[in-house]
Order: sequence, then structure tokens, then C-alpha cells
Amino acid sequence: MTVPAVALGSRPAAPASAATPFTDAYARLTEAFPGLRIREPADGEEAPSEGGWVVAADLAAGGAALDAFLAWDNVQVLRDHGRQARPDVVAGLGLHRYAWPVCLLFTVPWFLDRRVPRAAAGDVSFQRALGLLTVRVRDFACLPGDPAATLPGARVVPDEEALRGELRDAVAAHMGPVLEGFGPRMRRGRRALWGMVTDEIVEGLWYVAQLLGEEHRAMAELETLLPGASAPYVGTAGFRELTGPGGEPLSTRDRAGCCLFYTVRPDASCVTCPRTCDADRVRRLGATPRG
Repeated sequence: MTVPAVALGSRPAAPASAATPFTDAYARLTEAFPGLRIREPADGEEAPSEGGWVVAADLAAGGAALDAFLAWDNVQVLRDHGRQARPDVVAGLGLHRYAWPVCLLFTVPWFLDRRVPRAAAGDVSFQRALGLLTVRVRDFACLPGDPAATLPGARVVPDEEALRGELRDAVAAHMGPVLEGFGPRMRRGRRALWGMVTDEIVEGLWYVAQLLGEEHRAMAELETLLPGASAPYVGTAGFRELTGPGGEPLSTRDRAGCCLFYTVRPDASCVTCPRTCDADRVRRLGATPRG
């Protein structure tokens, strides 16, 4: 799986906000993955939009904010790989680097606490250089018996399958407008765009669950979340098992789409890319920890 690059050096602390039904889940995420920190603004507080921050609604609009966002990716590719990427490839990398952390806003609380937040494109801001997100949760779904069920904005759903439906809907409601902004730059059809979102849902939670020591539970739950034919998502979670050189099991998956990174580095591909053969996967998975 591919993890977006984030700054891990000295950074200013995010201002504290009052505890919410999502505080614990987001804190556990940051504890496991310090490259990403999440803050929920107080009531009446405006979402940050300057000093390197971008509001997701501005990315969805597809104008100057998206131009500036993708310029960061263009510079990064030139710096790290010494070659100019195609504009559509730059746009795909930019979408990946937005969607991977943002999908965690929804999947981590579901995985840890069985709560699914709703956050529109105007409710999320991203400071990518510092690995900071703000999210304003206006309402959320939870199960019967959840202590948060009596809080303002809570919607109780009857069972786990209904909650999985809430998660699929919440991610789609947020990402749909964002894809409208990125789509024309990427020159890909609707299926390919939603295939990328499917991959970000799966690979983001899979990676974080490894850090939390719950990889196998996450894999099982992602397979149930995305069993196939769950429009607008494409395909299934796609997990399968390979056998390492010593007979050990190696977990992998087949991505629903391709990020086209191979056009920047012809000698390299993501380990879960459909272009990566099983022999290469076994070699790479056996040599280094996944992630």
C-alpha cells in the first residue's frame, strides 16, 4: 500500500478543542500514526483556509485552490524524482494525498467505536505540509446502546449492516464533490475515480490497523464493508494471501485502480498495483514491513 508523505518534524501543536464522540478515535489514530493529527473546531469557529490550509469545498470547485494544491505535488515529483509528471498524473497523486487521510476521518471512528461521522466538503480543511486536518462533524450514526446515542446529532441505526451503509454513504457524500473538482484534471471516467476512492478507504484503514495491532480484524471488516456491487464504489476490498519464501503467509490486495506512478518511475510500482506481479510482491513484502 502507498502512504502519502507527511511532515514528521517539529510542528506547532494544534489548539485543543472540547471532547466529542470522536476525540478518542482521532487521538488513537494520531498516537499510532503521528504524521496525521485531527482537530474538531469549536462551535462558531471558522475552518482554517490560509497559511497552507485548504478547504475541501475549494478543491471541489476546481479553481485556484486546486491549482495551488496540485502545484505542491508537481514540485514534489520534480524534487524527488527529477522529472516532470504529466498533468493528469500530478492530479491523481494530489487526489491520493487528499483522500488517503480524509477517508480515515470516517473509517477509524467506525472501526474503533462504531460511530460514523458526516462531514461535507465545506466541513474539512487540510494542511498537508504539517499533516493536520480539521473536521466539523454535524451529525453521526451509531448503534443502539452506544453512550453517544443521546447526544445532539446522533442517529441510531439498527445494526452493523446499517452502520456499514452509513459509512459508505458518508464517504461518498464527502468525496463526490471532491471528485468533481479533480476529475477534469485527471482525464479519467467515473468508474476509475471511484476505484481510487475504494482503494483509499481500504488501504488507509489497513495501514492504520497494522499500527494498532488489529490488521486481521480490519481486513475482515473491510471485506464486509466492500463486498462488491456497492455503488459508487468499485469492486471488493480485494485481499488475498501469498506464500513467502519460508512458507509464511503474506497478505496483499489488488487495487481497483492505478495511480500511474509508473509513468514517473518506470522501474517502480505500488506493491498492490495490478501491474505488480506476485513474485515481485513476495520479494518486496518479505524484505520490508508493509506500509
